[in-house]
Order: sequence, then structure tokens, then C-alpha cells
Amino acid sequence: MTTFVLVHGAWGGSYGFRTVRGPLREAGHEVFTPSLTGIGERVHLASPLVSLTTHVTDVVNTILYEDLEDIVLLGYSYGGMVVTGALEHVAGRVAHLVYLDAFLPADGESLNDLSGAAYGTGAIGPGGQWLVPPLARALRNPVEAAWNAARRSPHPVGCFTEPVRLRKPLEDYPFTRTYVKATREPQPQPGGRPSPFWRAADRAKADLAWRYREIDTDHMILVNRPAELAGILLELT
Repeated sequence: MTTFVLVHGAWGGSYGFRTVRGPLREAGHEVFTPSLTGIGERVHLASPLVSLTTHVTDVVNTILYEDLEDIVLLGYSYGGMVVTGALEHVAGRVAHLVYLDAFLPADGESLNDLSGAAYGTGAIGPGGQWLVPPLARALRNPVEAAWNAARRSPHPVGCFTEPVRLRKPLEDYPFTRTYVKATREPQPQPGGRPSPFWRAADRAKADLAWRYREIDTDHMILVNRPAELAGILLELT
């Protein structure tokens, strides 16, 4: 049996993994999907004090209080920032680290640094200075689009401005690593800078310390290709 800890992305919630949890549990594995403070089903806890450290603590406490060992720890999108920060506290409990079309930061980098989004008080506007509205995401299935739109919530900006702390490079840790890329995400124009997800994918592909997998869809993997994602995760076991 493998224990999975799956960390959702910005503006989302643990509900995003609802169609992934079942196949993993049916295969005999244990699955935890911690909810991050201030978004998703914990949106009622949103405040200007919520930061990347808050979300790192959400995940770390799930692992420590449940006393989880030899885990597969996955971060999706913004969740890549969270799982990277969690390593400072729980690296010894991680057997395999997975970035699912996710940010892949180095020590001292914030989501703002990686994305160039410049989230902050001036960028958000009056009346909601500490909340970032959800990015629009086009989904092909209108029923799924409506279901998800009803649950996406503004995200506390401190999560995007606070830098991650990582004591040593990821490749120096003893666990194994996988990057999973959504291949229908737009590529840069000639001479343009790749997105942070494509830069992370290029890093993983070029380094033998990483495994690299692809899913033929856009960034909304959890909605569009949950079965394929579950298959990749089962392959890791």
C-alpha cells in the first residue's frame, strides 16, 4: 500500500481530486487531500494573514498529525510552491515527489518571481487588496465548467508574494522525483520566454535525477484527464 498526499492549486480546493481519489483507493492505497486555508471548502478562513507559510503548515500538519511515512507527495500548479516549502519539515517522510504541471521554485523564489504576474496591492485594485480573483479557465464540458466555477474562490495574495524556503536543491534529496506536464498548454512565441510550467518541464527532461511524464490536455488536468493522472500515479507505486 502507498500513501498519497495530493495538494491542490490556487483558487481551488481538495474537491479537485474527487475523481482521482477513487481509483487510487480502489487499488488499495491511502489518499489524503488536505485543504488549504482560505480557499475551497476553507474559504471562510480567508484573511490578509494567510500566506505560503500558512499553506505549507496545512500540508505539514496533515503529514505529521496523521504520522504518514513513505508518502507520494504531489503538488498541482500553485501546489508546487506548497510541497516545496513542506520539504523543510517532512522531507524524511517523502518517498516520491510529484509536480503536476506545477511551479518548481528554488530557494528564495516566490510565485510572483516565477510567473511574472506581479500580484500585489496595486495589481488587484480597491476593495480587495489582499485577494486575487480566480483566473478564467475554459472547460469544454459546460456542466463541469459551471460546477467548478461555483467553487473557485479568490486567493490570499500573500501566498503569491512570499518566497519559498528550500535548504538544498531538490536533486540532492534522497527521494525520487517526477514532473508531469500538460502538453496542450501554450508554447511561447519565437524568442519569447516559456511559461514557468514549460521551464520546469524542460529542467526535468534534461536531468536524469527526474522522471518525466506528459498528459495530452491543458492545465486543467484534474477535470480533463483524471483517469490518466491516476494511471501515472499508480505507475509510481
